[in-house]
Amino acid sequence: MPSSFVLTLSCPDRPGLVFAVTRWIAESGGNILDSQQFTDTTDDEFFLRLHFDFPETPSVSALSAAFAPVAAEHAMAYRLVVAEQPLRALVMVSKEGHCLNDLLYRQSAGALNVEIPAIVSNHTDLERLAAAYDIPFHHLPATDKPAAEARLLELVADLQIDLVVLARYMQILSDDLCRALEGRAINIHHSFLPSFKGARPYQQAHDRGVKLIGATAHYVTAALDEGPIIDQGVLRVDHRMAPADLARVGRDVEAQTLSHAVQLHAESRVLMNGPRTVVFD
Repeated sequence: MPSSFVLTLSCPDRPGLVFAVTRWIAESGGNILDSQQFTDTTDDEFFLRLHFDFPETPSVSALSAAFAPVAAEHAMAYRLVVAEQPLRALVMVSKEGHCLNDLLYRQSAGALNVEIPAIVSNHTDLERLAAAYDIPFHHLPATDKPAAEARLLELVADLQIDLVVLARYMQILSDDLCRALEGRAINIHHSFLPSFKGARPYQQAHDRGVKLIGATAHYVTAALDEGPIIDQGVLRVDHRMAPADLARVGRDVEAQTLSHAVQLHAESRVLMNGPRTVVFD
């Protein structure tokens, strides 16, 4: 049985919203463990994340049904999940393994609240890494992209995947696939978006003499590398660093930023706010 729950919601801002939700929890016999809220005054939109438990734990479906009248009264879009339940994440990679390796290690060490039932790649370079963690590896060549994407969606459905993680997957997803995975696919991008798109980003950064390099984790949309941003990491660099040095330290910040974004999503700490996000870190 679940031990605690996380409720996230958004709705038009108005007085009494926090009271309405917390009263429902109290009257239902629940106890609030953590609460975070935010009002976007530019759009008059309210966002809330509540972590709570019950002496006698009900089911998610029963709780959701009980909360539905409160949500309807205040035009709330909401989501209710079991806090401790690991997120099922499918990871997509190409040839670079630093982000995948970081995710696998953190997951195996219990530092990331996810389980990874499958790894998908358009190459076979990282098959041995997947085998080392005893995770099924699916080679889907990009030579026939419609077939590869159709098979990917089959895996998402068959394995009951909650999140697709593009851990340096170097293929552009079709618009149809982006729409099918809307809000449940995360990509990691070297550098701060939208700077240094395309090939050889660290060479581009070196040529411009940058003093900061970073990584951006964002939700996948049909607009390439322009989805809502979840997290960003940064490191200071200087003129003594060659493109290879920038790439080396860049790999570290990419891996850490992606893992942090996945954890934020897994803990229901990211709420969509149009083209932006509200992140309760």
